[in-house]
Amino acid sequence: MEYNVAKRTESFQESVIRKMTRVCQKYGGINLAQGFPEKSAPEEVLQAALQAIQGGNNQYSITWGLPALREAVSKKVSRFNLNGRRPDPEKEVTITCGSSEAIVASLLALVNPGEQVVIFEPYYENYLPGLALCGATPLFVPLRAPEWAMDLEELNKAFWQNPKALILNTPANPSGKIFSREELATIARLCIHHGTYVITDEIYEHIIYDGFKHVSMASLPDMWERTVTISGCSKTYSVTGWRVGYVVAPYGLMAAIRKIHDYMVVAAPTPFQIAAITAMGLPDSYYRDLGEHYRAQRAFLLQIFQELSIPVLRPSGAYYMMIRIDGMGYEDDEAFAMALMEKAGLAVVPGSSFYHRPEDGRDKVRICYAKSWETLGEVKKRLYRFFKEEIHDIPRRF
Repeated sequence: MEYNVAKRTESFQESVIRKMTRVCQKYGGINLAQGFPEKSAPEEVLQAALQAIQGGNNQYSITWGLPALREAVSKKVSRFNLNGRRPDPEKEVTITCGSSEAIVASLLALVNPGEQVVIFEPYYENYLPGLALCGATPLFVPLRAPEWAMDLEELNKAFWQNPKALILNTPANPSGKIFSREELATIARLCIHHGTYVITDEIYEHIIYDGFKHVSMASLPDMWERTVTISGCSKTYSVTGWRVGYVVAPYGLMAAIRKIHDYMVVAAPTPFQIAAITAMGLPDSYYRDLGEHYRAQRAFLLQIFQELSIPVLRPSGAYYMMIRIDGMGYEDDEAFAMALMEKAGLAVVPGSSFYHRPEDGRDKVRICYAKSWETLGEVKKRLYRFFKEEIHDIPRRF
């Protein structure tokens, strides 16, 4: 039978990241593809979730999220993101089912079919399906490796087309790029001039290295009114399965976002919202320790690839690392990823999945290093064995 499904589903495929996770499970390998951390969540946060469940808090919350959690989010973003501005928890904060739902809900609320949205690439793969769902057209602006510099000429060309919105991911997945205050100011000037909204994905905001600082677009002059700030608990508190994210935006935008959120998911999981209140109250030392933890793991992987003479696109934030594989004798990134899976039991993400033209990413793969030290020790053994046994005799073109 031939099924007549909606055309909107034809423009995107299954997530490559989730596909590699399935392949990894098939081979019983180590999953360096999907970005879930093996770092333990704070014990007090876990206990808060258990007590919430055992205490009977297992029904719907208010659609916009528990009032106490919205208040906690307002305090946290005031401290870390908005330079003291306190968004109204009643009207300007909404709790979502993870940041992924927040992004799609925001796009559906702000962008009409046929309108255009700027995306920097390489980009997180969920953004394009989100645009397809609302019938929008992406305008791609490249970040130039190895520093992931913003291409100003291409950025200006994109804004000549008067985009409705821009998606900004900082720190970025997969590149690890952190947009500087100067870069954000450049983007902000263009957005103000063209009347463009900004939807920011700041889920990795506390995982930053090398003295870089996270700056939220909404904190810049005249940008609060046109910015949707998105983050959540998944990466910062190591609870990706809880699906607790949040959106912060002026009420003129939030009212529309809440309508979409209501009918998409009703509400985020109640007991995990309760636990998130505890998470939001952790001291500043927690966030410093978090950054140090991933800084050490990044250094561990960087040392491995340096010893193996594998070029690395050094990340400044988040917990992913892209390596160059174009000189290793494989046809493309997918062939390399499958060889690494089959011969070493390590799952990575082909770089082509982060570009609208696959050929632009064929020379890279992405590795997630948010793993336990025990896992990383095993990863080291497998990488050494693979590179020394499988491709030691291949002339490299680095």
